[in-house]
Amino acid sequence: MEDVRSVQMADAERDEFLQHGGTGVISFETDEGDPPYQLPVSYGFDVDGGAFYFRLSFAPDAEKEEVVDEDRPVSFVAYDRTDGGWRSVVATGRLEEVTEAEIGTEAAEAMRTVEIPIVDVFDRHPREVTFRFFRLDADDVTGRKEAQSES
Repeated sequence: MEDVRSVQMADAERDEFLQHGGTGVISFETDEGDPPYQLPVSYGFDVDGGAFYFRLSFAPDAEKEEVVDEDRPVSFVAYDRTDGGWRSVVATGRLEEVTEAEIGTEAAEAMRTVEIPIVDVFDRHPREVTFRFFRLDADDVTGRKEAQSES
């Protein structure tokens, strides 16, 4: 197995990595002893405000509705592999729903500046699925990248 070292990404490099949005995995805390509830998600990142935005789907009778709770801590991981090696960012905090009442506010303004990729992974027509928007103002954000070897 190859020995791969990592180093911390500078804030500007981390923001560059996140600014175009993409996909990642969000994990929700569950009851003690149970594994976390994890979902692949599309995200957008507001570089100026430092917030992540998610468009989550809620199909009828899905257990996700019970797990997505603003009181539960979450962690979010974005990852990519490039010619220069791998990059990853981990953010932790709590989700906050962006409601209809916030449209036209600062949250809506920030959402207009982010790109949240639309990925169709549904086994039903999108009209049968409810979508809700969430913001993660992370308590902690760390970025790591593969260290370049000196050859």
